[in-house]
Amino acid sequence: MVFSSLIFIYFFLPIVLVSYYLTPRKYKNIVLLLSGLFFYAWGEPVYVLMMLFTTAVDYTAGRVIDRYDSIQKIRRLALIGSIVINLGILFVFKYSGFAAGIIGLDMSPLPLPVGISFYTFQSMSYTIDMYMRKIKVQKSFVSYAAYVTLFPQIVAGPIVRYEDVQNEIDSRSINSVMLGEGVGIFIKGLVKKVILANNIGMLWTEIKALNYGELSAATAWLGILAFTFQIYYDFSGYSDMAVGLGKMLGFNFPENFRHPYISRSISEFWRRWHITLGSWFKSYVYIPLGGNRHGMAKTLRNLVVVWALTGLWHGASWNFIVWGLYFGVLIIAERLFLGKVLAKVNPIISTVYTFLLVVIGWVFFDTDTIGDAFRYLGAMFGGGNGLFDSMAWFDIKNYAVLFLMCAIGSTELIHNLTVSVYRSRRHGRLFVGLVPVMQAGLMIVCTAFLVDASYNPFLYFRF
Repeated sequence: MVFSSLIFIYFFLPIVLVSYYLTPRKYKNIVLLLSGLFFYAWGEPVYVLMMLFTTAVDYTAGRVIDRYDSIQKIRRLALIGSIVINLGILFVFKYSGFAAGIIGLDMSPLPLPVGISFYTFQSMSYTIDMYMRKIKVQKSFVSYAAYVTLFPQIVAGPIVRYEDVQNEIDSRSINSVMLGEGVGIFIKGLVKKVILANNIGMLWTEIKALNYGELSAATAWLGILAFTFQIYYDFSGYSDMAVGLGKMLGFNFPENFRHPYISRSISEFWRRWHITLGSWFKSYVYIPLGGNRHGMAKTLRNLVVVWALTGLWHGASWNFIVWGLYFGVLIIAERLFLGKVLAKVNPIISTVYTFLLVVIGWVFFDTDTIGDAFRYLGAMFGGGNGLFDSMAWFDIKNYAVLFLMCAIGSTELIHNLTVSVYRSRRHGRLFVGLVPVMQAGLMIVCTAFLVDASYNPFLYFRF
């Protein structure tokens, strides 16, 4: 699917965009639907039928909820049917093997359809919001299916709720400003993915494959720091590409990342990281459970439920559940007392505190078992092969510049500098004139990297 997505972007995207722009407005959703189905079917020729099935289920449920607006029993049955079918399919493909193992059965996991968690949550948001009367019914199946299958973000987010695009799905316009913004955001995402994520990720792949008991502390820290930057630039890069492509098509997709590694608390980190997923769980799990409206005890219970489910959403393993609960416990601690302490300490201290705890969390996220996670953590804190070894020095020399680029890119420095130059009377016009040249140069560099690269994973496609 990774190769198919790149083929699509570099060869079929121009064709899709030209066809889309030349097509009369009333037929544009047909172009979106066909391109989305083609994109998904290129890598998942069988599972595209399952995606169409769940799309039809949710579309029908929405029509029923609208048609029988005054009959609560029918509305509720339609909603329950939609949720049961969606979560049932998600459970069968993503969690059945894990559940079977818990009860002692030997069952091989089914091949996981690419992006199933993303488009399932996206489609479910429509029927839930219809039931809550937050949105209007979409009577055109083509338009609804075009929303579900929007190719820029169908397999890796951001999670676009129908509420986000309900006006644009039927009536949208594109101007030169929006197109220019879209191109810029897309290229920024491509640079994140191809130049930063792919190259720093090679170090983590190398270190992760070693015997954790033989790692020096420095090597272990270098490895997990490499993954820390890899997952950020991989996922935020793809999200930026999706947002940019959305603008080129006339859509304003929601922001998904906001420099999360400069956060001063874990709570703030999760307001900046994978924003659309956090918003989804808040709207459809945390608030329906009661949120923080029924006392501290139930608030803490609701937080535990949300964070266990957040971990489980990412994958069917105990590592993901522990990872989710780890952040849940930290957020509860900040809610109870730690948040007040962090608000008073030096911002550098609170930022370092947050970053280190996030890095430790990534160990659970990307190791295979709980035992592996603790063995790796042991190596990080001196329980492996000493503090430094020759491998650590070699990796520091080879990756120092790349680490520096990743660190700077994860802050607001480049953004603030760009805004400052753009607003400058002396340099603003020159900068604006150079932007297309710089973008074209970056596009050429990224293409060269892709042509020459043998390592090009998309981490979040597996979710």
